[in-house]
Amino acid sequence: MKTKNKLCMGTDQEVERTIARILDGNGYNIKSATTWIPYSSSDGVPLILPYVGDGPARVVNHERNSSLTSSSGLHVNGQDSLVQPLLTDYYQITMCYAYWLAGSHEENAVFDLFFRKNPFNGEFTVFAGLEDCLRFVENFKFSTSDIEFIKSLLPANSNPGFFEYLAQLDCRRMKIEAVPEGSVVFPKVPLMTVEGPLAICQLMETTFLNLVNYASLIATNAARFRQVAGEKMQMLEFGLRRAQGPNGGLTASKYCYIGGFDGTSNVLAGKLFGIPVKGTQAHSFVCSFSSANDLRIRSLKSRDGSLECDLYSLSEEKRRWIMGKIDWGVVESEVSEGELAAFVAYAIAFPSSNMSLIDTYDVLRSGVINFVAVTLALFDLGYKSIGCRIDSGDLSYLSKEVRTRFGKVAELHPSLDWIQTLIIVASNDINEETIMSLNEQSVSDRGSVCRVVEHEIDAFGVGTHLVTCQKQPALGCVYKLVALSGHPKIKLSQEVSKITIPGRKKCFRLYGKTGYCILDLMTLSEEDEPGKNTQILCRHPFEESKRALVVASKVETLHQVFWADGAIAQELPSINAIRDRVIQSLRTVRKDHRRSLNPTPYKVSVSEKLYTFLHTLWLQNAPIGQLE
Repeated sequence: MKTKNKLCMGTDQEVERTIARILDGNGYNIKSATTWIPYSSSDGVPLILPYVGDGPARVVNHERNSSLTSSSGLHVNGQDSLVQPLLTDYYQITMCYAYWLAGSHEENAVFDLFFRKNPFNGEFTVFAGLEDCLRFVENFKFSTSDIEFIKSLLPANSNPGFFEYLAQLDCRRMKIEAVPEGSVVFPKVPLMTVEGPLAICQLMETTFLNLVNYASLIATNAARFRQVAGEKMQMLEFGLRRAQGPNGGLTASKYCYIGGFDGTSNVLAGKLFGIPVKGTQAHSFVCSFSSANDLRIRSLKSRDGSLECDLYSLSEEKRRWIMGKIDWGVVESEVSEGELAAFVAYAIAFPSSNMSLIDTYDVLRSGVINFVAVTLALFDLGYKSIGCRIDSGDLSYLSKEVRTRFGKVAELHPSLDWIQTLIIVASNDINEETIMSLNEQSVSDRGSVCRVVEHEIDAFGVGTHLVTCQKQPALGCVYKLVALSGHPKIKLSQEVSKITIPGRKKCFRLYGKTGYCILDLMTLSEEDEPGKNTQILCRHPFEESKRALVVASKVETLHQVFWADGAIAQELPSINAIRDRVIQSLRTVRKDHRRSLNPTPYKVSVSEKLYTFLHTLWLQNAPIGQLE
C-alpha cells in the first residue's frame, strides 16, 4: 500500500498495521486505495482509511456496520454519515418488533412508493434519489451500538431474541423494481416497488421517503426553471448559503444539476459529484479596494509571454479612451477608482476567465465602464474576459443598457466585435415567475401579437427560491403496503385520492403517433403487456365515467429491476447520464403538460381488470353502515 498525500500518518508499514488492526477480521474489503486520510470511529478512536479517486474508498463490512466518519462528515461507503439504519422513525422499530413477536416478520410483502399530486401546481415530476436508496440498501446493517441504543428505547422486558435478529438483518432477500432515475413520472404510478420479508421492507419506508422526496422535489424545481428559461440559457445554482444545512446544500446542488442546471457555486458538490463549479466575485471583494494603492501586484504578462505591463495603468488608459469616444452619462472623476482596482486585481488573478460584478456602486455610471476598461486592457495582452454579473436593480433594463454599451464599444474598432457577445449573468432573488416575466412579453403590433425579448441576459444565477423550493416545501411521496403473502392490501380513506391501488402491478407508458406520451397505464401483474396499434381500454382509477380507447404507437415498460439477490442488479448511470435522461424524458411530454401556468392534466389510468379488482376490494373492505 502506498501513501500519496500529506494527510498520511506514519510509514507505509505503519499504515498497513493500523488498517489491519482496525479492519482485519471484521469482514472489510478495501479496494483500489491510492491515498489515505484520517478518520475517527464513533468512539472517537483516531484511524486512517483509504481514499480512492474523488471520494473515500467503499469499505464493505458484511459482518456489521461500524460508524466510521471522516472529518469532512462523509461516510466511508461514499454515503453521508447520517444515511444509516437508525435514520428512521421510531415507529418503524416498534412495528418491526411487533412483527417479529407475532411471527409475521418473514411474510412476503409488497410496498409501493409513489406520490399523489405533482408539485408546484404542475403536471410532471422528475424522479430522483434512486441511487441513494440503492446504496443505503447495499450497506444496510445495524451496528452493535445501534442495537444497544434500540435496547435503551424499547421496554426493558423486550425479548432479547429480537436484538439477535436485528444483528443478522440485511437486505439480501429484498427485490426492488423502479422507474429509472431521471425519468418524468406522474401521480399514483409507483416510483419504486419493494418486495421481500415484511419487517425489512417496513424498515425501508422512512429512509426511502427521505431520500426520494427532497431529491425529486429539487430536480423537478430545477427542471421547471430550465423549462421557463429555455435550453440556451446558462443556469447556475448559487443556493448553498440559503440551503437547509450542509446536507441540504449538497443534495440541492446535486439534484439541481440533474434537473438541468449547468453548474454550481458549491465547491464540495463539484468535488463529490463532478458538477461544473462556477462563480464570480462578491460585493465584499469590490468594496475591499479603495484605490490603486491597494494593489500589491499591478503587472501582468501577455498570454504569449512576450511582454509585461502595468494592468491598472493600461486599464486607466482604456477608460479614458472609451469615455472620450462614448457618452456614458458621467464624468470620469465620478467613476469608482476602488472598483477599477478590484477589477484589475481579479483580472490579474484570472486573466483568461475574467468575470466582474458590476453593481456594487452603479451599474451604468461605474461598473460597466470599469469592466470594459479592464476587458480592453486584457485584450491588448491577448486575453478575453468572459462577462459580467448584475445582482440588483431592474435586471431587464440594466442588461439591455449594458448590452447597448458593449455594442457601442464594439463599433469603435473591427477587432472589438466580440465584445458584443460578452456574457451577462443576472442574479438577485430569481424565481420562476421572474424568469417568465423577463423572458417574454406579449405586445400589440397593429392588431397582431408578437413576442419581444425583454432582456439581454445570458445566464441566471439562482439561489434561495431554487434550493428552498419557494412554492412548495415537500413532495409528499408515500410508501404503502399493497400485498402481503400473496393477498392484496388496500388503504381506504374518505378522500378518494388517498385510496391506494392494491396488489402487484405492472406499469406502462403509452405513446402516440407524434412521439409524445399519451398516458401511463397500470395493470395487474398477471396481465399481458398492452400491444401496439391495438385498442386499449384505459380507465380512471376512481371515476367510472372517465375512460378512453387508446391506440399506442409505442408501449414502454416503466419498471426495471434494480436490486435482487442481495446486490444492485444493473450498472447505475453517471450523474451526467441521469441529467441527460431528464432532458430526453421531458421532450416526450407535450408542451401543454409542461407549461408553468395552467398545464393540461396528464392521464394516469388503470386497465379494465385492475379497475374491477380495485373496486371489488374497495367494497369488500369498506364497512357497511346501519341506519335506524
